Amino acid sequence: MRITGGCHCGAIRYQVEGDLIVHALCHCADCRRHAGAPMVGWAMFPEDAVKVTQGEPKVYASSESGRRHFCANCGSGLFYVNGSMLPGIIDVQSGTFDDPDLVPVAVHVQTAERIGWMERAHELPAFERYPPQE
Repeated sequence: MRITGGCHCGAIRYQVEGDLIVHALCHCADCRRHAGAPMVGWAMFPEDAVKVTQGEPKVYASSESGRRHFCANCGSGLFYVNGSMLPGIIDVQSGTFDDPDLVPVAVHVQTAERIGWMERAHELPAFERYPPQE
């Protein structure tokens, strides 16, 4: 599998060449706070499958062994590694893929920390763009 992606401003680009382990939607408070979103999509790969091809992400120690990589210019979250919990593994924020539809999501994780209203969010009215103005 070959995937390309990058940050919002384009300063950082990466490519993934390797086998997907799993693509999950994470609901943990740590991911939510870092992303400013109710959940974050993470595609997990062997660490050596991901190569930064342009720019250099800034690294933030979000826990004792967790490291979050992001663009220091625009703030886009990109990667997460945790050598203690997931040795040899890298999580890539799937929202940063050039084509996010390449890798279907397979599972929700950390639902014990899910925001209550997210459990039924799929039942809300949906609009292709903004709702009609009344």
